[in-house]
Formats: sequence, C-alpha cells, structure tokens
Amino acid sequence: QVQLVESGGGLVQPGGSLRLSCAASGSFFSLNAMAWYRQAPGKQRDLVASIISGSNTNYADSVKGRFTISRDNAKNTVYLQMNSLNAEDTAVYYCNAVGHDAVWRRPFNSWGQGTQVTVSS
Repeated sequence: QVQLVESGGGLVQPGGSLRLSCAASGSFFSLNAMAWYRQAPGKQRDLVASIISGSNTNYADSVKGRFTISRDNAKNTVYLQMNSLNAEDTAVYYCNAVGHDAVWRRPFNSWGQGTQVTVSS
C-alpha cells in the first residue's frame, strides 16, 4: 500500500508563488511516474504536470512556463513549483503516483487527499 501526503497549499495573491510537495510512503518495488492533477469546483480533474523516472516531464498548456515539476527519488517526493499564479489556478491539487508494489510487483495507481490552492486578492 502506498500513501501520498501533500502539503504546501494555501491562499496566495495573483502573481504570487507556491510550492507543493507530495511524499510517498509505504512498501513499493518501483515508483515509476508521479504527477499533479487539479480540480476546480464543478470541473473535471485535469493533469497539471507529470514526471517519470528520471527527468522526463510533461505539462498542461495552461501552466507551461509558470509551473515546474521535480522529484527527489531519494525522498520519494515530488514537488510542484507554481509561479505567476492567477485566479484560474484556483483548485484542489492532487498528487498521483503509479508504480509496482513490493510483494507481487502488481501495478498500483494511488492518489493523495488533495490540497487547496486559492489565488485571490
């Protein structure tokens, strides 16, 4: 079982920055890809950014040039640095991880509990 714990959300003014963190814990054989999704009220959950083993990254068009995803493999942690935030970035941000468990090497797809990001003056 893999647990994901997010932190770093909060209230920020337009143009400001936040850094989200997501730490994975538990027993797993591999942690192949980690990602951030977000869900605004009344909307579907959308991919914001992803990073696979190594440094291969992918971003939603709406955040390119403003957000940066990175990971610390030693700490099993993924980060999302968010700059130049605007009201459209307001949402609950969810961490996601895919990999294989330690015992049977079965694939897993785990989600964090979400952290609220509110951009408002």
